Amino acid sequence: MGAGRTSWAASKAPGELIRRKRKEKGLTLVQLGKLAGFSAAQVSRYERGVSALTDVAVLRSFADALGIAPQTLGLTSGPAGNGHAIAPADYPRLPTSKVQERSGREDGEDPVRRRQLLANLAVTAATAAGAPLLTTTGGPVSEAALGPMLIARLRDAMLGLHPGTDNPLPPEVDLARAYTDFRACRYGSLATRLPRLLHAGHAHAGGDGNTLLAQTYLLVVRVLIKLDDQQLGWMAADRARQYAEATGDALFVAEAARHLAVLARKARWYEQAMNIALTAAEHPELRPGGPEHAAGRGLLIQSAAYTAAKCGDAAGMRELTTEAATIADGLGRTLLPDHGGFSTTTVRLHLISAELSAGDPAAALTAARMVAPQTLPSTERRARYYTDIATAFAQWGRHEQCLRALLTAESHAPEETHLRPAVKSLVTGLLVSGRTSAELRGLAARVGVPA
Repeated sequence: MGAGRTSWAASKAPGELIRRKRKEKGLTLVQLGKLAGFSAAQVSRYERGVSALTDVAVLRSFADALGIAPQTLGLTSGPAGNGHAIAPADYPRLPTSKVQERSGREDGEDPVRRRQLLANLAVTAATAAGAPLLTTTGGPVSEAALGPMLIARLRDAMLGLHPGTDNPLPPEVDLARAYTDFRACRYGSLATRLPRLLHAGHAHAGGDGNTLLAQTYLLVVRVLIKLDDQQLGWMAADRARQYAEATGDALFVAEAARHLAVLARKARWYEQAMNIALTAAEHPELRPGGPEHAAGRGLLIQSAAYTAAKCGDAAGMRELTTEAATIADGLGRTLLPDHGGFSTTTVRLHLISAELSAGDPAAALTAARMVAPQTLPSTERRARYYTDIATAFAQWGRHEQCLRALLTAESHAPEETHLRPAVKSLVTGLLVSGRTSAELRGLAARVGVPA
């Protein structure tokens, strides 16, 4: 046997023994990770056998953390070998924002010249990307063009280039209506409200302005994730985190962490995504709170479950989903509607997407049968339900049923169906997979895909 390694005579795999002992002690993956010196994601991999548990130092770390007799894990009672445990991963943090105040000078630079330079840079970037700068005075656009228009306006507002037109509504009323628009999938209205809210928040930064900006940027990130603009999404997510932390509101901070975890997952940084979500779920200001804080934890655990599915860890995904479902069942009602809603029904909705990510469309459709779409808390959630069903049928090669699900999604939320890149990809796949129909060609025209 080589140095730092051991063989097994025990009837159970070491990961299973560690997992059983962790549950007996009532520890979460994050808590055990902190005790043993590993990230939550790494603990999960060790428990499920995804990472081999053969290093003596690693085994001794778990034995010490859980109070397991070393012999149970095939170790001697002496000191650890030459192995080295992995240090726990901290919450990844992006650099502090370098955005400066609009007034005043920096190093003798003319602020007017700086603003003009920013405007020129934005125009250059837009031209290179093929996305024109649009203003709130532009004419009507097709629903298929809403996505690029909305991204352009958000980009301009985040660069300080929004024209700053007078807002006929108090900001708190405008913000409430923006969240209502998002739940109802009214993206044309969001293209006016969100830039206006960003301008108002930055004009009154500090105090109530921080709260307005935290809530606005949290919604902006959700929109950008839907539109699959990851670059702008990271910028908005970092600002959401900064303003959420400035407010000191644990739910805002948790939601900002969840968005960062989603973006990390989309970038295929799976371990970091898992770490962000599970670490945030165990934050001391979130865990002992009331029902809304419990719902915030549930949303973060759902995010970790989705990441496990992306890693190919279906068992881990289902365990984490069960943990989220247990929280939801204990709450007994839908909470956090502005965060997408958290309830037993929304956990089941999330399971559909997770099963799809794990590569099991049959399991996804089975999960879908457990959800009554009329019980979902918003139009946006119902649109996700039918789009996920369409994705499952597409993965299964059932093109006609995929089209039917997409048309149903369109009937509930036309703007969302027409602007989402995920839907455009599904329609493109249907067009190239076989015989087209008038219905499919019509849908393709509405989502802006050449038939």
